Amino acid sequence: MTEVDQAAPARPRVKAAGPGGWLGRLGEVRHLGLVAALVLLAIVGLVTRPENFATASNLVSILALASTIGVITVGMTFVIIGGGIDLSVGALMALASVWATTLATQSYGPVVIIVCAVLVGTGAGLLNGILIAYGRMVPFIATLAMMVAGRGLAQRMSDQRTQLVQQDNSMIVSLSTTRVLGLPLLVYVFALVVLLGWLLLNRTTFGRRTYAVGGNPEAARLAGIDVRRHTLMLYALSGLCCGIAAVLIMARTTTGSSTHGDLYELDAIAAVIIGGTLLSGGRGTIIGAILGLLIFTVITNLFILNGLNTADQLIAKGAIIVAAVLLQRRTLKTPT
Repeated sequence: MTEVDQAAPARPRVKAAGPGGWLGRLGEVRHLGLVAALVLLAIVGLVTRPENFATASNLVSILALASTIGVITVGMTFVIIGGGIDLSVGALMALASVWATTLATQSYGPVVIIVCAVLVGTGAGLLNGILIAYGRMVPFIATLAMMVAGRGLAQRMSDQRTQLVQQDNSMIVSLSTTRVLGLPLLVYVFALVVLLGWLLLNRTTFGRRTYAVGGNPEAARLAGIDVRRHTLMLYALSGLCCGIAAVLIMARTTTGSSTHGDLYELDAIAAVIIGGTLLSGGRGTIIGAILGLLIFTVITNLFILNGLNTADQLIAKGAIIVAAVLLQRRTLKTPT
């Protein structure tokens, strides 16, 4: 080794809590626990409402409901693994649905409606990313402001009225009404987003950098990662998912409304936490988040089938979130 080699400082290596190692094995065990919880909930449904729960129409209803929130959950998983939080997802979905269903936008046809929704969501996500990455704003504050402003803009654009998807744009509605192998097309859109999200997180440099930025931003910066640009891209990705979710909610309800996506941000965050993603960032999986979402969706379905009110649902969801966070804390105390 030459003197030059001895004098050259070594570039720090970033070892993030990604899908490999003991954390990966822990994630697999956690996934099995989530699957077991889903099986237990299914048993509860079969015992309490055997005539309703196991029907094909009810299962399709569960998947259709999970599809819209699920697309948002994929984007939220990336943001939280990257060390951030996005409280604006529900409002951005509502804004995208309203913008895309204005008479002016609908006059150009269904393709423009879809492109408009996706661009509005992505643009708002980029604005979040700029405020956080380059404006040095705390993610909680920046996305909270976007949540309030986005919902307000949606109300102003729609004059607080529900906007119907016109019959000329029936292609949008067909995502919910057309079925392939018994499932509506929007379920396949959801599955495609999950697949692409999994590949992006687990099989690309972007995914590895997301784990690194969330696990230790300073070490990631020293390793040559442009942390600010990557953070910007994470929030843009979240906005993109909001735009896609807006198209799905328009297909399900045949409307664009400023009330769409109410409390969706809480459902998405809760699903991600239940799935094992750390709120501090650096660890998490797409599969875990989707399993967490399915658990929440089945619980909601069971409450509806058994005639329990919304207040009881919210109490149960809150208790589940607290239990999931406490379980995370115990897991982190486990010696490596």
